[in-house]
Amino acid sequence: MAPLDCRCVQATSGLAPPQSGEAADAAPPPARRRISFALTPVRYAILVYLATRVLLILVAVVNGALRNHAVLHELANWDGLLYRQVANNGYPNYVPHARSTLGFFPLYPMMMWPLGHVMSWITGKAFINGLTLAGLVISGIGGLIMTLLVQRLASGWWGEAVGRRAVLLFCLFPGSVVFSMVYAEGVALPLAAGCILALQRRRWLLAGVLAGIATALEPEAVVLVLVCAVSAGLELRRRGWRARESLLAPVLSVTGVGAFAIYLWAHAGTPFAYTQAQKYGWDETFDPFAIVHLVRSLASKVSFSHFNNPTINLNLVVGAAGVIVLVVLLVLLFMRWREVSVEALLWTLGISFLMVTAKYTPPNPRLLITAFPAVIVPAYYLRRRGLALYAAASGVLLAGLSALTFVGTTLRP
Repeated sequence: MAPLDCRCVQATSGLAPPQSGEAADAAPPPARRRISFALTPVRYAILVYLATRVLLILVAVVNGALRNHAVLHELANWDGLLYRQVANNGYPNYVPHARSTLGFFPLYPMMMWPLGHVMSWITGKAFINGLTLAGLVISGIGGLIMTLLVQRLASGWWGEAVGRRAVLLFCLFPGSVVFSMVYAEGVALPLAAGCILALQRRRWLLAGVLAGIATALEPEAVVLVLVCAVSAGLELRRRGWRARESLLAPVLSVTGVGAFAIYLWAHAGTPFAYTQAQKYGWDETFDPFAIVHLVRSLASKVSFSHFNNPTINLNLVVGAAGVIVLVVLLVLLFMRWREVSVEALLWTLGISFLMVTAKYTPPNPRLLITAFPAVIVPAYYLRRRGLALYAAASGVLLAGLSALTFVGTTLRP
């Protein structure tokens, strides 16, 4: 029997023999395939984050056109101007009884300084504008990393579907504007989330290193010292002295704030220069009745005796609303406390305590987003229409409050 002709089989099947060049074009290169496969779980998070950043850039551009402000200046408004000043001029060698750069931690402007020179050289702009661009790049990348960590944490607590919803709510939360401004939260928050994730996985050295870096960025990050200490204590209780490596986390967590205190002692004459600058320059101190004073101040602005001067400080309004939002979010979070790690709960409680006891800065969106486990917990409860309405309201608030934040001194971020 004669062998079958291959051409007859191909004709019968209707398939033409692939050409070698066509086969090479049809199959993507292995490296590209691997990258695409690696990005598949996080593609949604990346797209949502980038979309919300585009929204804020459009708000800044429209704001600038309508109100005659430079976009770069808008994105460096408020604390960003002082971070630029630290990067450009450093700290004073004494504690002035006025607002000064001593009220800001050093690592973020230290990161801005070398990149600022690079950005200034690339764009041909003045160094101060290069510092703004550097701060925006650092915060923007940090915000993307934070978004990915939020998805990882939420998926671990409540499942992948909730993790995706958590990404949407986190990126649309009004406080996420800090990832598009010259603010240290863009670096401190991913370090805090990474520390919590490392503690959950009992990676003590990594957790301590991340916490130590974070405590050189933001005063709120000092809460990580408590988180690391409690986590290590629980591990020692479970496993005894065999778990002594867990002590690395709390020991390393103080290195950032400790190094800053030593520097201030040598440079300004006291390791407490930061707290003194906050007290005398920024009127920021611990006040256990801060919320009571906030409500009284707001009530005095809306009383009938003040109708002849109807202007109300929007920071008081947003702060009072923030207190209500914080309480609701904490209740929702602790209804699911068995599914969330002890470290995340401790972080949220510590940040919440700082928010409600700060004399000068009430629980505004920037502070609320630092309590990110509470910010993302509505993703567990919301579905379809409820999720869409909540996300739409958050997006409107993000755009509206950011427009007020970018220009002038109407509203702090």
